[in-house]
Amino acid sequence: MNKALIALAFGGLAIGMTEFTMMGILPDIAKDIDVDIPTASNLIALYALGVVVGAPTLVALTSKQSPKKVLLFLMLLFFVFNGFFAFAPSKALLFITRFISGLPHGAFFGVGSVVAARLAKPGKEAQAISMMFTGMTIANLAGVPLGTYIGHHYSWRITYAVISLLGLLTFLAIYVWMPKFEANKNNNILKQIRYFTRWDAWLMVGVIAIGTGGLFAWISYIAPLVTHVSGLDPDRVPFIMILIGLGMFFGNIIGGKLADTISPSKAAITSFSAMAICLVVVFFTAHIQELAYPMAFVTGMISFTIGSPLQMMLINNAKGAETFAASAGQASFNIGNTLGAYLGAIPISLGYAYNYPSLIGVGMATIGALLAYVFLIKVVRPQMNV
Repeated sequence: MNKALIALAFGGLAIGMTEFTMMGILPDIAKDIDVDIPTASNLIALYALGVVVGAPTLVALTSKQSPKKVLLFLMLLFFVFNGFFAFAPSKALLFITRFISGLPHGAFFGVGSVVAARLAKPGKEAQAISMMFTGMTIANLAGVPLGTYIGHHYSWRITYAVISLLGLLTFLAIYVWMPKFEANKNNNILKQIRYFTRWDAWLMVGVIAIGTGGLFAWISYIAPLVTHVSGLDPDRVPFIMILIGLGMFFGNIIGGKLADTISPSKAAITSFSAMAICLVVVFFTAHIQELAYPMAFVTGMISFTIGSPLQMMLINNAKGAETFAASAGQASFNIGNTLGAYLGAIPISLGYAYNYPSLIGVGMATIGALLAYVFLIKVVRPQMNV
């Protein structure tokens, strides 16, 4: 196995933990800082906003540097910013540092996706990208449940201190294992930005930002869903997170193979459609305690088939602007994070049960599937006929 891809997977592990652990320990943080859960969920939205701001900004600032130097710089920022969050002494600083800890996320996956594709054998690009995202699925399989357990039984600050140290470990792995790709001195950031003067670029933003919101409308409230609606003991939440992570692990692999087999666009349509169906089942079965476990696995698996197809759609559609487009894709993914968490909080604030955010997710995933179909018909097929 290519060690450079393993280094990227370490980055996926660290980033996956900092992003998704928040969902499992949200009630603990809310209790610690004395706010309600919808208010605490702003920590999810602020991190996502940090990704949206950081992705294009950091890619633009580092566009003349070699990919290895950029990845090292981003992981150094990750280490420092997450350390600030773990030890923030006040509520205000907690929210501010959560925002800044999201800044390196999108740029790392954007640069990492392009590097992974360059490291891959022809026809295996999506699977190479899925290797990087495997780190994120391992985070959900093992790291997030462990972080949730520590946060629930000891302190969420210990969890995020460990996450910060994982960023340092990734820095070292990239330094040792990543080959030195030459910097593109002719890289014109203005030319890359011009990609977003095209209507199909904004269609891709819509596909990702709205469609992936279906996942976050569900997972942002997974802890109160399984405790308040399914009736599980809070101590069972880490086990639920393990099942979600196991599902995501397999879903990520399936998504990569699916994209390389039937095309990224068709894979995206399939994934979003399956996600919508799955979330309908979650809504109607959430009160059945015995089904909470299998649905956690199945929903995690189906939802995470979408990552590699979307990244390949962006890279294939942005020749000459791949890095900027891939990083903007991660920003769009986190707009979906923000939208899913925000819109999912609305029915809760209105007094509805914690399974109602899943209905919001159904609508968002369905729109994502429809927009991906438009992309296939209006963008991909005309290009194939040229």
